[in-house]
Amino acid sequence: MLVVMPQPAPFRTLISLLTLLPVAAHAEVETGITSTGPAILIFAAAGALLLTLVLRSASNYIMRAVGVRVGRWRLRTILERYSAEILHEFIVPGADGGLARIEYAILTSGGVLCQQSKFCNGAVFGEPDDAQWTNVDGASRQRFLNPLIQSEGRRRALQNIVPDAPVAHLVVFTGAVEFMSTLPGDVVHIGELAATLERLEFGPSAVEDWDALWLTLRAAAKTDADSRKDYAAQLSFG
Repeated sequence: MLVVMPQPAPFRTLISLLTLLPVAAHAEVETGITSTGPAILIFAAAGALLLTLVLRSASNYIMRAVGVRVGRWRLRTILERYSAEILHEFIVPGADGGLARIEYAILTSGGVLCQQSKFCNGAVFGEPDDAQWTNVDGASRQRFLNPLIQSEGRRRALQNIVPDAPVAHLVVFTGAVEFMSTLPGDVVHIGELAATLERLEFGPSAVEDWDALWLTLRAAAKTDADSRKDYAAQLSFG
């Protein structure tokens, strides 16, 4: 049986274009031009223009995918130098009900660090209390939920699991991004992450056994397929 794999939008457009061009070349087009030569040239020029746009879109898609992967690799490398105890991509009960997805939880000598990343190129506009921030990259403009608010909710979810430990949070931006607002110290670019981790401070701790605390957090972290489906269903419902 032939299985057709789904293609990214730019490539679907390209395939559709290549399918339609032969039909257009042989169709009778009522343009008032009696010779088929000029009509073919018109279709060829239009096809070349569309092909250029599709290839440019495909190039942007590929470059973004590569940038995301490189950012994740850099982030993981820095975190692994900072701590040997790392949990990655897991689900826990939310601070206010429902479920929360934690990208990274890191055990340090002073407490637990909850960390999430965001890939962006271009300029980012937003204030700490804004519900949404804006990313402008050339002609592209998109809004996204304030990652500080999201990160604080995830921090509180971890705090509920380990109430005796101080839990801090960081939002790390990867990509060639420039912030247009003065943001608090818990929002950093990946180029500043190593230095930020070195000077990171936690509050007072009542923890007597850090190993037991980490085991408690590991036991609460869900990575099974059913938990991920429940979280995805929660997002779809919202």
